[in-house]
Amino acid sequence: MAFMIAQRAFIKLYLITMVEQQRGYGYQMLEEMRQEFKKYGYSPPQSEIYRALHELVQEGVFYRTKQLKGNDPKVDFQEIVLYHFTDDGVEKAKLYKKQVKNDLDRCLAILNKAVIDNY
Repeated sequence: MAFMIAQRAFIKLYLITMVEQQRGYGYQMLEEMRQEFKKYGYSPPQSEIYRALHELVQEGVFYRTKQLKGNDPKVDFQEIVLYHFTDDGVEKAKLYKKQVKNDLDRCLAILNKAVIDNY
């Protein structure tokens, strides 16, 4: 068992939640996470976001579809990749989130003990 939660597990947790809320495509999720955690001095690396998305696809949690970014195919040529839950992906995501929650609770307990013991 790791001392603290792994960065990829943390990122996957947020990606799953974003797909649950139907909040965008890969780059949009990256920018949203960067904005959300900027005040904490954390900027998730682009490579980690995409590795986590690819792993979630390989694990059968997500599948990908492509669509044009804009509404007018005559003008908008940029394709984006959207992520969706597979048929059993919702159940897999719930199990994953439960496991990560246990890890987060353990990490919080360790960090709180460190603050109490040392400050």
